[in-house]
Amino acid sequence: MEQQRTRTQTPGPRRRPPSSGTDRAAVPAPAAPADSRLRTASGGASAPRLRLPWAGRGTSPNGRPARLTAVGTAVAAAVGTLLVAGLDRLVFGGLGVLFGLGYLVVCFQLAVRVRLPDLPAAPISGPIAFALALAVLAPVPASGVTGRVVALASGLAVRAGWLFAGTGLAAAIVAARFVAQRRIRRAR
Repeated sequence: MEQQRTRTQTPGPRRRPPSSGTDRAAVPAPAAPADSRLRTASGGASAPRLRLPWAGRGTSPNGRPARLTAVGTAVAAAVGTLLVAGLDRLVFGGLGVLFGLGYLVVCFQLAVRVRLPDLPAAPISGPIAFALALAVLAPVPASGVTGRVVALASGLAVRAGWLFAGTGLAAAIVAARFVAQRRIRRAR
């Protein structure tokens, strides 16, 4: 049989016993936010920060950089890779070095900007976007489904170095972020 416990304190936050003034000096006071319009101890209002029109983009309201979700990572990978492939085909008439370098940049940005719970999305969505760009923008020598499949397979084989380099870069950054986050959690 369980014994019922009687409460000696009301529910809610626990109250600290009164302490001497020396204990309070050891605990620092919370800092006022920079955007605060509250009055300072001297009685004057704090000066508002100057906000530039482009300063808020890419950051959340608390000042941290905006993070991509798994779906956002897939969309950003597809759009970025297709834009770079389209530019390369428009300027140079095919998919070459500009497409490969652009893919590396896209993979780097995906790995750096993805949220921590969605880390596996960065190395997965990059190669899918690479194959999508090849399927859409690579020149097809023969018509029909077979011609497209052969063009995609040969395009992936010819550009395998870029594909593995970008995917490996994203995987290495994601692994480093994962290990760093685990170390931070263990230290707490």
